[in-house]
Amino acid sequence: MRSKLFVPGARPELFAKALAGDADALSFDLEDAVAEERKGEARQAVADFVASAAVAQAAKVIIVRTNAPDSPHFAQDLTAVVHPGVTLLNLPKVGSPEALLAAVAMIEDAERANGVDRPISLLVNIETPSALAAAARIAGAHPRVAGLQLGLGDLFEPHGIDRTDPRNVHAAMFALRMAAAQAGVFAMDGAFAGLGDDAGYTEEARMARRLGFVGKSCVHPRQVPLANAAFAPSEAELAAARRIVEAAHAARTQSRGAFVVDGRMVDLPFLKRAEALLAAAARRPG
Repeated sequence: MRSKLFVPGARPELFAKALAGDADALSFDLEDAVAEERKGEARQAVADFVASAAVAQAAKVIIVRTNAPDSPHFAQDLTAVVHPGVTLLNLPKVGSPEALLAAVAMIEDAERANGVDRPISLLVNIETPSALAAAARIAGAHPRVAGLQLGLGDLFEPHGIDRTDPRNVHAAMFALRMAAAQAGVFAMDGAFAGLGDDAGYTEEARMARRLGFVGKSCVHPRQVPLANAAFAPSEAELAAARRIVEAAHAARTQSRGAFVVDGRMVDLPFLKRAEALLAAAARRPG
C-alpha cells in the first residue's frame, strides 16, 4: 500500500478514474471531504461503487473512511458500506481502546445484518495527543485492527506544532511506528496538504519509508507517483508478494481464507497488497 488516494465520497464521477489509476489503495472518504448536507448522498454513492463488479475485480486495497464512531453518521455509514468489497474500514477520531471496542461492536452488528462472513479489518487514525499516547493499546484492543494511520494535521495544528520542522514530524512518526510495532500492525503515513510542494511530500514519504511505514496518503492524484517512487518495493519484496499470490491460489482450492507464507499469517488485506505490488511492478517500464 505504497500510495493511498483519498477519493471524496460526494464525487462519484471520480470513482472509476481513481480505480483505473496507479494508487495501490483507494480511500473513499465519507468524513472530512463531504459537507454535512451531502453525507447521505455520498454514503449511497460509495456503497454502490464498493459493491460493484469493477471493484471486486480490481487489484487494489479498497478502504472506506467513515465518519467518527461517536458521530450521528457512523451507524448509517456502517449499514451502507459494510460489504465484502471493502478491504479496510478507516476509523477517524478514535481516542481510546474503549472507543475502539465500542466501534467494533457496531461493525459486528452491521456485518451480521449485511451477511458479511469475513470480518473487515480496521485502519485506525491517530489524530490527538491522547490517542498517540494510547496508540499501542488502541491497536492491540481488538484483532481486527490491521494498521494505524498518522494524522499530522489534526495532531499538530491545534497545538501550534510546526510541521515544516522535520524533527517534529520524525518524532510523531517514530512514536506511531513504535506503537504499531508493539501491537504487531502496520503503520500508514497521513496526508500532505501542499499540493504544489513535491519536494516536501517526497521528503516526508522517504522519512516514513525509513521508519518502516508501508506507504503514504495522497490527497490528489499528482501525489500518487511520488508515493509510489518513495515506497518502491525491492526485488526481495516482489518475490515475497509472488509467494503470497501463489499460496493464495493453493488456499482457495482448500476453501481457506487465511494461510501462512514465510511463517506469517496472511489474509485478504495482505493478498490485496501483494497483488497491488505485482500489478504496479508490471506497469512500470523496464
